[in-house]
Amino acid sequence: MTVLFSQRDIEPAGRGGAALTRPLIDRYGRQISYLRISVTDRCDFRCVYCMSEHMQFLPKSEVLSFEEIDQIASSFIARGTRKIRLTGGEPLVRRDIMELVARLGAAIGNGLDELTLTTNGSQLRRYAEGLVKAGVRRINVSLDTLDAQRFADITRRGRLADVLDGIDAADAAGLKLKINMVAMRGVNDDEIEPMMEWAHGRGFGLTLIEGMPLGEVGIDRVDSYLPLKELRERLAAKYTLEPASHRTGGPARYDWVSQTKGLLGFITPMSHNFCESCNRVRLTATGQLFMCLGQEDMVDLRQALRTDGPAALDAALDRAMQLKPKGHDFILDRSHTGPALSRHMSVTGG
Repeated sequence: MTVLFSQRDIEPAGRGGAALTRPLIDRYGRQISYLRISVTDRCDFRCVYCMSEHMQFLPKSEVLSFEEIDQIASSFIARGTRKIRLTGGEPLVRRDIMELVARLGAAIGNGLDELTLTTNGSQLRRYAEGLVKAGVRRINVSLDTLDAQRFADITRRGRLADVLDGIDAADAAGLKLKINMVAMRGVNDDEIEPMMEWAHGRGFGLTLIEGMPLGEVGIDRVDSYLPLKELRERLAAKYTLEPASHRTGGPARYDWVSQTKGLLGFITPMSHNFCESCNRVRLTATGQLFMCLGQEDMVDLRQALRTDGPAALDAALDRAMQLKPKGHDFILDRSHTGPALSRHMSVTGG
């Protein structure tokens, strides 16, 4: 495949003023502008769809240092990455996490357009004002129910009151919030409408997510799988859903809900994948770069960095672009009941 670049494509500055000479473009012509960085595989919850109850977490010696994450992020920014999202596990449980947020936030306006965060909300009361000070303007909060007992059952150890308190703190600090809700049949599908009414009533967006077959977890994935096409049809019978042009750089597609005056997003990796427009790659806490959430191909950026230094990252990123697959192969039915991949979502980064 021959890919031609205009002068406009190669002129924007990377971090520190370095010229962007070679955008990250894969063999299918998709430009990578969005990096998701898992800063830890650890979490203070054990959500039933995300990880097993007795997770074995990585030794801390295997996890990238903040300096290494910053070096890798700088290499991506110099090659055209405009958005970085910090994930986990739960990113805010990593010790001294605000040091990293401040490092990356310094790149905003100097090659980076946006630094965001996905969190379970448990630590937001502590960190909301610091996130704003570091340049974060919006965050996603994972919240699957507004019922305290159901919340405890889904998370296995979380307290709903802590998360709601954190959401209040983030809202008061001026962060724009979007609520992420994994829709599960027989678990929380009766709460979709109340969650939407609550989120929109607070001025928050709501994005619904289909469950994905990643890792051995605590629920029957086939029984709990709820296609969002079915759910959208259910909502459309009660609400006026108008397709919206709103985009945040991720895979969600949005509707405007006339009655509640809010955005409703749908992330549908199972029923209708979005691979043809994928602009994302994911860096694990141990430095493995996965080009697709649903495939095993990866490039070890930690090894490149620790063996040959920052200069080796450029070649590793070129190699990654040649390995990025056209799409994932998620299948979920009674003949494919096990996980498509052995690694948990928390390992790759949510």
